Amino acid sequence: MPEGLVRVELTESAGSLLRSLIRRHGPVMFHQSGGCCDGSAPMCYPVGEFRVGASDVLLGHVGDETPFWMSADQYEYWKHTFLTVDVVPGWGSGFSLEAPDGVRFLIRSRLLNDEEYAKLVAEPLRTGADSTE
Repeated sequence: MPEGLVRVELTESAGSLLRSLIRRHGPVMFHQSGGCCDGSAPMCYPVGEFRVGASDVLLGHVGDETPFWMSADQYEYWKHTFLTVDVVPGWGSGFSLEAPDGVRFLIRSRLLNDEEYAKLVAEPLRTGADSTE
């Protein structure tokens, strides 16, 4: 990801939930696939319990260096957007760590402006093929 270009962030409530999940489960990561499990909601997993694919795109890190990955197909739809991870009451997917708490992570988005998008396309994407995470 281009230096200085932030692509994803947390709301205060999502940050609080993320810190709680890390205290309980150790280091975690996000992955958003757009697949069948809870639509396009970001899924939170303990590090090492989800294998990032070679074509998955690293959008950045949130909270205390928690990686946020997105599938390549989903990235094609969302590459023009800035993402904010939020949390709302309700039952999401049973696969994501927050599910037993009766809440779920979700994405809020806005389009990148022209300057942000120019920074984005100026640098190559970091993918799972490049990752040691």
